[in-house]
Amino acid sequence: MTTLAAAAALLGLAGAANAGEITVYTALEADLLPAYKASFEAKYPGTTIRWVRDSTGIITAKLLAEKNNPQADVVLGTAATSLLLLDAEGMLAPYAPEGMKKIEARFLDKNTPPAWVGTNAWAAALCVNTVEMEKRKLPIPASWADLTKPEYKGLIVMPNPASSGTGFLDVSSWLQMFGDEKGWAFMDALDKNIATYTHSGSKPCSLAASGEYPIGISFEFRAARLINQGAPLVAVIPAEGIGWDMEASAIIKGTDNEADAKKLMDWAVSDEAMKIYAKNYAILANAALEEPIKNLPADLKAKLIDNKFDWAAANRAQILQEWQRRYDAKSEPKKG
Repeated sequence: MTTLAAAAALLGLAGAANAGEITVYTALEADLLPAYKASFEAKYPGTTIRWVRDSTGIITAKLLAEKNNPQADVVLGTAATSLLLLDAEGMLAPYAPEGMKKIEARFLDKNTPPAWVGTNAWAAALCVNTVEMEKRKLPIPASWADLTKPEYKGLIVMPNPASSGTGFLDVSSWLQMFGDEKGWAFMDALDKNIATYTHSGSKPCSLAASGEYPIGISFEFRAARLINQGAPLVAVIPAEGIGWDMEASAIIKGTDNEADAKKLMDWAVSDEAMKIYAKNYAILANAALEEPIKNLPADLKAKLIDNKFDWAAANRAQILQEWQRRYDAKSEPKKG
């Protein structure tokens, strides 16, 4: 065999070894991934998922850095605001998945076929440790404004919006609710009470559950999960309203595995997938399959702000630059 033929044979073997494997970038919580993988691979035998998982900001930055040499086939379960940014860069391959007609319009990209599809939503919530608050003889905060009171100095943690999708939905929602000037004034006052900014949206809730910091700005289903596991927490939905974002998915333009990528998109909006999402998410793209989540307020949907996703995506870089200039000194060290 000639050297050229041998090289071609090796390339062929390498391709065969990866046949049926999808590289999926995700910002989903790590403990959700095994159930998703098992469900998808049961529905499509012979096709497997290889996860690349990190927080929303890091996954978004990684995808943008790889724009001219894509490594992912699909992005699954990343904030819709991030996918709007990727779409503006021409990085997504539009596709209308099977079953899309069951999906609420607000969960779909407006183009036909859609560049991305939302599957479920998560929303801001406070995780408050009732035992620690009682020890300190402090009231449970009921609003965003309450968090600026001096008695909470050093007791609050929240996610860094450059790293965390939850952090970004908080910051972008405050700017939408309060306006630019009052929004930054609120964050200035809040920063005085912040102990640290984490690089994970769920970590503030975990820190509150352990009692390390009594108040964590996090998201609602992590609060409910920890409470249901016995943590001494209460999930507070601030009175002014809450920011939210969608877990959204899309095919990366230029993938060599488009057929399997489409299978994953079909699965993502399927009834089988929705029933799995319903165990953790109170808000689904297919509302007919929603189920009550124990220890979450029943009026959660009524507290969702009218989130301007296009505005948030278009202003993301500017918002993050200003936030980092003002507050990044309190961020925890980045891993690695």
